[in-house]
Amino acid sequence: MSDTNGADRKLCIICSKGTLDMAYPGLILANAALMEGIDVTMFFTFWGLDMITKKKMTNLKATPLGNPCMGMPNLLGVLPGMTAMASVMMKKEIEKLDFPPVDEFLEMISDAGGKMYSCKMSMDMMKLTKDDLCEQIDEVVGAMEFMEMSEGAQVLFI
Repeated sequence: MSDTNGADRKLCIICSKGTLDMAYPGLILANAALMEGIDVTMFFTFWGLDMITKKKMTNLKATPLGNPCMGMPNLLGVLPGMTAMASVMMKKEIEKLDFPPVDEFLEMISDAGGKMYSCKMSMDMMKLTKDDLCEQIDEVVGAMEFMEMSEGAQVLFI
């Protein structure tokens, strides 16, 4: 049981997707938890690595294809330019809400004490090195190391 300020709570967020619409839930939850005094660890795996890869993190896309919540038929999602249009629209809405871009959000989380790790196996598979990642990543770890880190934590898979 935690006290009212969350000092003994622990949250681990596994970020497995690298689209714009899937990046923000983990970032928002991590930031909110840190503001409540909850210990936060983020683990980026598979396409979630796009969120922390220097070459991709500032250019994440929101694809309408296969996303029924976008409110458009899938057939329209395959048309040229639809992903770009959906991405621009989503970025404008994010900006209206005064949320920072992904790279700034990661910096805020790190500055607030959040820990961030990338998945070794996913990095090996995608031929990435630690130099490809943003500076906020604490370390590259394997799944077993992450399991140890997440012991006793609430774990969210996004």
